[in-house]
Amino acid sequence: MKLTKYERARIIGARALQISMGAPFLIKYSKDDLDKINYKPVEVAKAEFEKGVLPITIKRPLPKKR
Repeated sequence: MKLTKYERARIIGARALQISMGAPFLIKYSKDDLDKINYKPVEVAKAEFEKGVLPITIKRPLPKKR
């Protein structure tokens, strides 16, 4: 399923908040990799999203039939 830019932003933002509050990374990073991205939670969340390891899903409610 293709995500809209708003869904993508919501998922990355939610994961970045989790990381900034102390959640563990879902991808193994070396010290050099973390120095390269300056320990930014948004960059870590983007990388996790692109690798497809985030356990966050989107539910799109369908319109009700009459």
